[in-house]
Amino acid sequence: MKLQLSLLFVLALISSGVSAQQVSSEGAFYTGQVASMRYVEPLSSRTNLIPAEDRTGEAQDGRSSRPEVIPGKDPQTTNDYFASNPHPMTGKIASRSPLIVFDASASSSQPTDPSLAVGPNHVISVFNTGFVIFNDKLDPANNNTGQLSVTNIFSGGGCCDLTVSYDSAADRWVLSYLFVGAGAEIAVSDGPDPNTAGWYVYSIPQINDYQKLSVWSDGYYITDNVGGSNRVWALERDALLAGDPAASIQGFNLPGIVTSGFFSPQALNVTDDNMPADGNATIIYLQDDAWSGVSFDHFKIWTIDADFDNPGNSTVSAPTEIATDPFISVFDGGSFSNLTQPGGGVAIDALQATIMNQAQFRKFPAYNSALFNFVVDVDATSGEKAGVRWFELRQDGDGQPWTVYQEGTYTSPDTPTGGEKHAWHASLMMDGSGNIGMGYSAMTVDPSDPNPIRVSSYYTGRYASDPLGTMTIEEELIANGNANIPGLRYGDYSKIDIDPVNDKTFWFINEYMNSGRKNVVGVFQITPNFNNDAGVVSIDTPVTGTLSDSEEITVTIFNYGLDPIADFDVTYQVDGGAVVTETFNGTIESTETAQFSFVTLADLSTVGQTYSITASTALAGDEDNGNDSTTKEVTFLEPNDLGVTAITAPQSGTNLPADAEITVTITNFGGESQSNFDVTYNLDGNEVTEQVAGPLAGNSELSYTFTQTADLSAFGSYSLSARTDLPTDSDNTNDETAVTIVNSNCEPGANCTLGDGIVRLQLENVDNNSGCDPDGYGNYTNLIVELPTPDADYDLTITTGYGNQFVRAWIDFNDDFVFTIDELVVNNYEIADGQGAGDYTETMTLSVPASASPGQHLMRVKTNWNAPVPDDACEETTYGETEDYLAEIGVLSFGDNQVSSEDLVIIHQGNNLFEVTMISPNGPEKLELSVYNILGQQILNRRLESNNGTYNYQLNMNYVSSGVYMVRLGTSQGGLVKKIVVR
Repeated sequence: MKLQLSLLFVLALISSGVSAQQVSSEGAFYTGQVASMRYVEPLSSRTNLIPAEDRTGEAQDGRSSRPEVIPGKDPQTTNDYFASNPHPMTGKIASRSPLIVFDASASSSQPTDPSLAVGPNHVISVFNTGFVIFNDKLDPANNNTGQLSVTNIFSGGGCCDLTVSYDSAADRWVLSYLFVGAGAEIAVSDGPDPNTAGWYVYSIPQINDYQKLSVWSDGYYITDNVGGSNRVWALERDALLAGDPAASIQGFNLPGIVTSGFFSPQALNVTDDNMPADGNATIIYLQDDAWSGVSFDHFKIWTIDADFDNPGNSTVSAPTEIATDPFISVFDGGSFSNLTQPGGGVAIDALQATIMNQAQFRKFPAYNSALFNFVVDVDATSGEKAGVRWFELRQDGDGQPWTVYQEGTYTSPDTPTGGEKHAWHASLMMDGSGNIGMGYSAMTVDPSDPNPIRVSSYYTGRYASDPLGTMTIEEELIANGNANIPGLRYGDYSKIDIDPVNDKTFWFINEYMNSGRKNVVGVFQITPNFNNDAGVVSIDTPVTGTLSDSEEITVTIFNYGLDPIADFDVTYQVDGGAVVTETFNGTIESTETAQFSFVTLADLSTVGQTYSITASTALAGDEDNGNDSTTKEVTFLEPNDLGVTAITAPQSGTNLPADAEITVTITNFGGESQSNFDVTYNLDGNEVTEQVAGPLAGNSELSYTFTQTADLSAFGSYSLSARTDLPTDSDNTNDETAVTIVNSNCEPGANCTLGDGIVRLQLENVDNNSGCDPDGYGNYTNLIVELPTPDADYDLTITTGYGNQFVRAWIDFNDDFVFTIDELVVNNYEIADGQGAGDYTETMTLSVPASASPGQHLMRVKTNWNAPVPDDACEETTYGETEDYLAEIGVLSFGDNQVSSEDLVIIHQGNNLFEVTMISPNGPEKLELSVYNILGQQILNRRLESNNGTYNYQLNMNYVSSGVYMVRLGTSQGGLVKKIVVR
């Protein structure tokens, strides 16, 4: 279970850096030479360049494997610490519009795999199966080669993961391309102009998948996604640059790594031309405690020393483990279907469990810096919300230990109408001054938002002297997407690069929709443009609360310019009134901040009034007046106003306890601190009142857990409300909030001892004399009803022992373990209207829609006496019965092999461990395994690979609540399903 670390503990971990260190090392598991080298003539020398082929469909690279997690092992009980406690300077410094925005390429591939590299005069943009060379950085959209096929450089097409890097120290271009199942090729230019240079193309058959190439002093390092191990390949840089057909290659396993089934480490990439000493190439990989074998959230670091002259001396270190603040990097049990797009669009991949492209390295005179990021789920209460967890590591010099210098979580600010946004798919880099630029994707969280933001590209950043862990630069739009991504695979990676000429202009490429899938480039700069440029970036006091007629106005001033600024005027005005002008005495260096408090106080003494305060700099010779001022609204709150704004526990689930804790969020809407006040919860009319000691400061909130627990052990729905009881409360309309809690077993009972319910059920091949099942529920999922074709009607015959029996039947067509109204196949047919005890047999029509997918689905038949069967298929009734079966629609085939229920075997091995096995000799390479709870929530999604026709998975359910779960194995076109019981 994940517990929020205290801030002091986090700081202690960060200051020490290392929580566990091993000192042993291993050698290279492979040493050899590249398989071959061929020389490709310059593009400019050819007249028959092949245009890129636009391929559709999902790329079958290894990124299509799902992360492996243990259901329930890492429950999200608290919001992300950094996202919930943002620094006041977050997003306060004015940004600038991008210098250039253009669509670099178009591709129908899912995803497009966008990447780019920037040289002194050229930019190369790549996508899954093609590339574009831009010959004029000032006008890239109108001076380029167009989309060219990879076959103009590489030996073939196929797929995918085309990457590009600019080796600034060598003034060369490096491309890598994957042939799925057939290794990769690396292409190195023999000159700085990618048009007129030839290419040394090296074949490296050992590389398997999702290769990510990084530039280091002694080698090009490529991480590799390989089942069963994790490999990093070191390629002899000097030899590759020289076109040596005997260039060395060495392979290293990463000792001590624990993976999620998808291998995605990052080797640090040198940002500029200032190379570190040879050796000590650094590899980083995240470790989430939702994974088997990981006990706390951290990341691991290895260093590789590749000796290309004496390969026997090459080593990879044991891992250094560096603890982080707790994070949740798992979305939807490992599924790709994560972030729901606006207006009913498909849920797209959040790119979980992956350090994003690229991890960057840069040398400074007194230290070395490394940057990396990955996506996290920041919201524990209201649902999924993606944010970017980012880190800067530092070391005192080449080869020295790394420690965390700063860590933060960036979330995209709300829309003007208050809508929340996801932020993910990021790439960040440092410029020559130590400022950080970060590009990322953002999209509206609420799919029903009337003013949605579709997947779009943005940037933010920070100056080197800003508060640690804080992206201080306001979010700036690069380009808005105009449609939803059509498939769930998205991006796979983005990339940021920097112009080597000025070492300050960032180029960020990202995927979005602009009348089709496009890769959009945004060029932006964080370092100052002007010599003299200042502005007020925040009004720090007063704050909303209890105000007075003598409020001090304190502001933060930022020097946007290159030159120091000193002794200049600063102003403020309230509600457009008189302007107060005073002088800031002192000096503010370039890109640094200073606070200033006005001597003249402000009258903000009217209770209930909201005041608009505008503050501005008045710097003589200011070259950009657009960022001089900022405005803040503060309200003189009513002194006493409390309310419960959320009930965070318990939540609906299975087998809820008799001693459930009630936890609420109490908000002080007023200006005065409150202590010793009453809070009450009401559970189905039974009230419990307790006193909260406090103090709860004005305009703040706290979480309170009642000492009196609640009995929720009986199955059914509970009405739970909570309120504050403050005698002097000025606004009683915000005191209370309410929720409905459902305790489900989804094996609903009823009384069938008087003859109610299903005595016999006949449907196609099944004839079940069931009688009255114990507690009115019968589990007959061992019986499979064969319904050979969709879009057909079938005769369902039911015998009951009492009249006035209403019948409903559902088939769970989407296999989410929830029976919904649109899955009804019999809708409240009444048997023996007005009759009492006796045997009654009637036949009704069971209609299977044309849209029903082939394969097995759970089927529920439910009766109720003297009233229609409820819409909720889990609701218990007084008289009647519920029976569950499996319905098999059509003939299910995996590959060339027909499968049946007997092919899926789930063995309970004890201690809530289950072995899932299916044999399908001619089945597809991969099948999807999903596990659902009875609320329809997917708690596990894993892609199983065929091992000579056998699919096997060890399912650990130790960390989930007791109850009934549904296991499905198959494809999107159909699957086999079985129930399991966790005790």
